[in-house]
Amino acid sequence: MNNRSQNVDLPYYAKLCSILISMVIIIYGLHALEGILIPLVFAILFSVLLFPLVERLEKWGVPRVLSIVLCLILALAVVLGLAYVVSIQIRGFAEVVPKFVERSTVYIDKLRTFADERFNIDRRQQGAEVQKYLNKAMAEGGTIVTSTLLATTSTLTNVFLVLLFGFFFLLYRDFFRSFFYKAFEDTRKSKIDAVMEGIYTVVKDYLAGLVLVILIIGTLMTVGLFILGIDYAVFFGFFGACLVLIPYFGISLGSLLPAAYALVTDDNPLKAVAVIGLFLFVQMLEGNFITPYIVGSKVSINPLAAIIVLLLWENVWGLPGLILALPMTAIIKVIFDAVDELKPYGFLIGEAEKPRPPIKNLQQLADQLPKRAKKIGEVQEKG
Repeated sequence: MNNRSQNVDLPYYAKLCSILISMVIIIYGLHALEGILIPLVFAILFSVLLFPLVERLEKWGVPRVLSIVLCLILALAVVLGLAYVVSIQIRGFAEVVPKFVERSTVYIDKLRTFADERFNIDRRQQGAEVQKYLNKAMAEGGTIVTSTLLATTSTLTNVFLVLLFGFFFLLYRDFFRSFFYKAFEDTRKSKIDAVMEGIYTVVKDYLAGLVLVILIIGTLMTVGLFILGIDYAVFFGFFGACLVLIPYFGISLGSLLPAAYALVTDDNPLKAVAVIGLFLFVQMLEGNFITPYIVGSKVSINPLAAIIVLLLWENVWGLPGLILALPMTAIIKVIFDAVDELKPYGFLIGEAEKPRPPIKNLQQLADQLPKRAKKIGEVQEKG
């Protein structure tokens, strides 16, 4: 009797049904377990960011546990320092809150007058509608405060989990490598190492490029806001730059806060329009020049695939999904490219190849053959 396992050749519709059912189960599982999976993925990215520093300390003779603890303390100090700077800026807004409220009242009054004159909407009716919405907002105030407190508690819990997971990822990195050797024992260790190195490289390059992009964009917008005469230019500039984590429209969202501030603190409404124009201009530079040249091919995902995965992960994990979509897709692409059966899917989400010019005649083909043979030889030598 032959005890060896045999491959069952299922019909196409059965394979398709199996794939669709598996995708539904995976997506449901990702959504149901988001409370633990989101900190876990952030911890992986955080560990990759800290790994070079941890490795350097270990080479200097510092024990691994102490190296990891020192790096975590340093990272936490940087985060707390940034939070302190932001809190100082926010406290500074308290000085302009009365003027903000006064100017907002003026604009609301102008809008009511415009609605009364243009659309014959009585001001008393407008006041009744505004009062109704204010009462509704006050009634929901307790719910909003409770939700805010819960969100703050959840954020603090997630930060703690990210630090805890990051500590163990860095501490047991050799242990996890041995696990992958055992889990894929039919695969050469060199190939597993190549995949893990590819994942590490793409995540490290993406994070390093992202930090550089934020610094460049924040500097550009800060300078532009200074030129326009907007207060708190550094805060508004780097706040908008950090929203580049939300691809394609993050910087545009960042323009709303400084534009509203300019609208109520300056007599010239064109300044608010200029602020929005500045942010849109910087977003155009970011999307067409800054990010492609700095991040470049480090995350080689074509725009169509990027938009699809952004929508998918946003529906699964919300805002954290938008932030994590591109690095996770880049990791998935590295895995797809390493598995023969999945290479077509890795090709599908990658950058589209430039079409080759058509060969017009046989003489042109004959002229190109030596160059192609030389190129193939160089590739084989590198391999």
